[in-house]
Amino acid sequence: MLRFIRSLSRDERGVSSLEYAVLGGIIVAVLVALGAFLQGAGGFQAVFQTLITKATQAI
Repeated sequence: MLRFIRSLSRDERGVSSLEYAVLGGIIVAVLVALGAFLQGAGGFQAVFQTLITKATQAI
């Protein structure tokens, strides 16, 4: 049993998927926080509309 536990502690096959899951969670949390922050300023729609307007004016 102790040998099995030691082999599990050295096994790193699932580490990369765990890192991707944590990174995905961080990205979702940032997007939610950004959405809550921008909600008073018109939300994401206003931000994208401003970007489109500025890009169109630059062209």
